[in-house]
Amino acid sequence: MRLLKLLVVAVPLAAIALPAHGRETAQEKANIRTVEALYDAALNQKDFAKARTYIGDRYVQHNPTARDGLEGLKAFIDFLRAKFPQSHSEIKQAFADGNYVILHVHSVRVPGTLGRAIVDIFRLENGKVVEHWDVVQDIPEHSANTNTMF
Repeated sequence: MRLLKLLVVAVPLAAIALPAHGRETAQEKANIRTVEALYDAALNQKDFAKARTYIGDRYVQHNPTARDGLEGLKAFIDFLRAKFPQSHSEIKQAFADGNYVILHVHSVRVPGTLGRAIVDIFRLENGKVVEHWDVVQDIPEHSANTNTMF
């Protein structure tokens, strides 16, 4: 049996951190505006036709609970409109690194509930969104610390 040695290297966070907020390039700022507009059209207005204008020729979905492609996005928007017509998502932070945009979002599907904290990652090509990943965490009623999730 061969034993493998693993080398663990500590990398300072600053070495891999995104550009300082507000120091994005002109293209990165444009990418943020595009993603914010897509997010509002899709999740708050629940308007697929409007959301479609911000998406490229393809849409790769990495969330395992959502269907892939434009049809999957349309189905998700239809689901929100039918099941959670009053849902609202508020973007708390937006960052860009080249063709990637990262959003930190507070999503509330039912008014009066705590909602969820979401990190969405989008990849753009030629100024249009072509790929999406997300991580979703319910906001607990009680926290083990006094910090907020936002």
